[in-house]
Amino acid sequence: MIKRYQTEELTKVLSQEYKFQKWLFVERTVAEVEEAEGIIPKGLSSKLRRVKVKPARVEEIERITNHDVIAFLEAVREQIKREGRWLHFGLTSYDLVDTAFVLIIIEATDVILQDIKKLMKLLGKLSLRYRNTPQMGRTHGVFAQPITFGYKIASWYEEMKRNYERLVTARSEISYGKLSGAVGTYTILPPRIEKKVMRKLGLKPETVSTQILPRDRFAALVAAYNLYACGLDRIATEIRNLSRSEIGEVAEPFTKGQKGSSAMPHKQNPITCERVCGLVKVIRGYMFSALENVNLWHERDLTNSSVERVIIPDMLYLVHYTTKKMLWVIGNLRVFQKRMLENIELSRGVYASQLLMNALIEKGMDRTLAYSKVQKASFEAVQKRLHLRAIMQEDRRVKKYLSAGELEKIFDIKWFLRHIISKKR
Repeated sequence: MIKRYQTEELTKVLSQEYKFQKWLFVERTVAEVEEAEGIIPKGLSSKLRRVKVKPARVEEIERITNHDVIAFLEAVREQIKREGRWLHFGLTSYDLVDTAFVLIIIEATDVILQDIKKLMKLLGKLSLRYRNTPQMGRTHGVFAQPITFGYKIASWYEEMKRNYERLVTARSEISYGKLSGAVGTYTILPPRIEKKVMRKLGLKPETVSTQILPRDRFAALVAAYNLYACGLDRIATEIRNLSRSEIGEVAEPFTKGQKGSSAMPHKQNPITCERVCGLVKVIRGYMFSALENVNLWHERDLTNSSVERVIIPDMLYLVHYTTKKMLWVIGNLRVFQKRMLENIELSRGVYASQLLMNALIEKGMDRTLAYSKVQKASFEAVQKRLHLRAIMQEDRRVKKYLSAGELEKIFDIKWFLRHIISKKR
């Protein structure tokens, strides 16, 4: 991942140096169990505690071996000498790689989940703050009926809550490791060793593995992250739309000294939300690659390995980066309540068309006639910039069915919001 989109919290967790530390941790844990079980002589695990693996040395050896795990093991053996012959005893490469990779994914996911909880808290507070703020609801980009801005944000919150729960589930489903050896048949180490090692690592042993962990677990993780990212995309897109000049109901923060355009000084563009929407496109692209990795040849091939070295760390970086950006946007969102009321007025009362039609039907007017009459009057209200109520008040036929007081009540915005304002969240 380019430095621009890395986050400080994940830079260490996703670094090459940290990966080798995790590999060393897994090897040491295996050695501790093997020593306790009498499979190898004592001494290796204590020696491994003092080892410091340098990525540069591993890379140097890999240029000769063309195998990163062997290069790592050789770099470790250089430091432990005699006990080195017992290092990696009974394991195949991906017993180490997959198990350590899962530990890193879990650690990164825990960092991200903490920030998602912060974002949910901000959305919850914002929803309550604006729960009584009327706003025009829109469908197909066109005026529909009034909602409240708080209700809109409540929808974002509930989706965020579902996505948080999906990620917690995905974290659980990825929390598996393996020590079942080549082709997964426990040729050297029995299953009880795997169980003991996984217990010490805080993982569960894979029920049936091949030479690697099944990749549907990783695809499920990527899917959960994608759904969460799509939730951020939805929020950012709505903020962008509501920031348009002709709507102007919200705006993302604009800091002191910030410039919106090199050519037009007046510009305050929603650049952060646009950046989030752009990066989510990249995250969605990783989904296809993760699904492709589920199907591998026989008990394993290497086509998943190169892909995952890119998509998993990059996805984690981008998800965390976009989360932090939305934390900043939501925490400092500018909301223009007066403009929301102005936009409701600009609708010329057409928001009440359904209620008006239903009231005429209830009073005895034929439904087809009621629909036609309200539709024609609504179009006229918009074209002539008149209020729909005023047009209806002049209609002789409508007067036979609805009094002036009844018409007034039909256009009362509070009636439209009566359920969502009182609804507890």
